[in-house]
Amino acid sequence: MEQEKESKNFIEQIIEKDLSEGHCGAVHTRFPPEPNGYLHIGHAKSILLNAGLAKKYGGKFNLRFDDTNPTKEKIEFVESIKEDVKWLGADWEDRLFFASDYFRQMYEAAVKLIAKGKAYVSDLSAEEIRAYRGTLTEAGKEDPSAGRSVDENLRLFEEMKAGKYKDGEKVLRARIDMASPNMNMRDPVIYRVAHMEHHNTKDEWCIYPMYDFAHPIEDAIEGITHSICTLEFEDHRPLYDWVVRELEYECPPKQIEFAKLYLTNVVTGKRYIKRLVEEKIVDGWDDPRLVSIAALRRRGFTPESIQRFVELCGVSKGNSSVDYAMLEYCIREDLKRKKSRVMAVLDPIKLVIDNYPEGQTEELTLVNNVENEELGTHTIPFGRELYIDREDFMEEPPKKYFRMYPGNEVRLMQAYFVTCSGCVKDEDGKVVEIHCTYDPASKGGMSPDGRKVKGTIHWVPAFAAKRVTARLYENIVDEELGVYNEDGSLNLNPNSMTTLQDCYVEPYAADAKPYDSFQFVRQGYFCVDAKDSVEGQPVFNRIVSMKSSFKLPAQK
Repeated sequence: MEQEKESKNFIEQIIEKDLSEGHCGAVHTRFPPEPNGYLHIGHAKSILLNAGLAKKYGGKFNLRFDDTNPTKEKIEFVESIKEDVKWLGADWEDRLFFASDYFRQMYEAAVKLIAKGKAYVSDLSAEEIRAYRGTLTEAGKEDPSAGRSVDENLRLFEEMKAGKYKDGEKVLRARIDMASPNMNMRDPVIYRVAHMEHHNTKDEWCIYPMYDFAHPIEDAIEGITHSICTLEFEDHRPLYDWVVRELEYECPPKQIEFAKLYLTNVVTGKRYIKRLVEEKIVDGWDDPRLVSIAALRRRGFTPESIQRFVELCGVSKGNSSVDYAMLEYCIREDLKRKKSRVMAVLDPIKLVIDNYPEGQTEELTLVNNVENEELGTHTIPFGRELYIDREDFMEEPPKKYFRMYPGNEVRLMQAYFVTCSGCVKDEDGKVVEIHCTYDPASKGGMSPDGRKVKGTIHWVPAFAAKRVTARLYENIVDEELGVYNEDGSLNLNPNSMTTLQDCYVEPYAADAKPYDSFQFVRQGYFCVDAKDSVEGQPVFNRIVSMKSSFKLPAQK
């Protein structure tokens, strides 16, 4: 039987062509984040794509921080990015680099361009440079400084480096083509003066390279063969190629662009997340309502679920949006065979079994995961007083309500049949306690006389359950009204987080540690919060509810 041919994305096809034609040696990729914020789900696609290609073709993968802009960068962001990349499974081993480590080579590269007549020092301000640049339909005008001699440009650039000029007073521009149809090629700025301390080089430098100049140099120095980036850099590729060509690198890297990962109705823009953090609408970059990688990890998502999500999204040249429900589908699929099922009551009301002997308890056995017998079983104590969820009782139920109401018999999960006999109310008429009787012969939830019940409800023992906090999440923005208001502000959902203080879990989950996760019967998958939990007092974040209407599209 003929084997099914492996389907390759367009980047793999380019790489395999380059390998077969001898255009590169071993494949070498990198993930080059700027440490000016936390990574989000969109970055996960780039991380896993670059690391995956290096692994597939037996090559190398670098983690490199593009730290050429000290105005926005922090060590906090460096450390968070390292943790995120490692957690996703993209192991860079000992291949951790910083663009700032190459500042000397970048400076020397700029001097080389000046010496070749390919760069000059400009006196124009940022506003004047924009005005001289022209428009999409009109060519730019030559910079009045463009005629300076090589010697004068070398002297001025050295004076920039020595700190003689104020921020914005002078810049270094590449000399390319002010009439180019590509605006990026109209003598772009490649160095600027910035008297700021850098997180890595401190105050060693007061001039810093621009990203479009620094990035191809970094790639060339590290021996990157394929510089894989997102589509917004497609128009920058001619400049990338110009830099590596003019600097005469022996094995220039090749830039390839792919489509970003867009999720519907989520906030990924750093400036918006920063505002949410600074205005304390969320409790940090890792707030579980966000889709930063740190937030997804804290909420209880797994690396495997994100890897699967990225795989399903695929790699293409065309921008498209993916429904957030697909990410939820991936985490459900990953957890359903991995996690133990436990009983938890989020809105408790006491249930008293009047004919169960007072003071007597017994141990019942629960299967941890009905889809994976390897996870085994655990026991739960059972006695006269239990907690059930308030929504599982109605005094006057509508038709087709099969849970607990006066006179109705239901099954207590894995325990007994019980028949509701009535309830107790407080002075305001609110039900505060439910009473029932049980059938001792129905242990295990099966009746010896063959009678059937339509309703099964979960419970926890009131005398042994652990009181915990649970948090339920909705999208942080209003899905119906859209992410952004007309003025550009975020359209926030006031119900994005509901905190329930008086919840109860069975003893098996009582001593859970941060990042431990479980399937709460009928409620969804929950994870112990790593930030707000303290020993003996876990806070459970709902990762995802039990069911969704999302279905994978049919395979062609």
